[in-house]
Amino acid sequence: MGNEAIARGVVESGIYVVTGYPGTPSSEVLMTIHEYGRDLDIYAEWAVNERVAFEVALGASLGGARSLVTMK
Repeated sequence: MGNEAIARGVVESGIYVVTGYPGTPSSEVLMTIHEYGRDLDIYAEWAVNERVAFEVALGASLGGARSLVTMK
């Protein structure tokens, strides 16, 4: 339930790009955003490692998009 609350906060805060590296306990956040984000124009993707996840979010942020990175 806590991860779903985080996902809702992401949606309500206007974050546009969410990326992450899978691993408990944060995996559910990205999965929930991916499930509901399609209807809300939120781009969500898994990365091959933590560094790539961070770099994707950094690039989006430098381009003006609010971003979030999730990882264990």
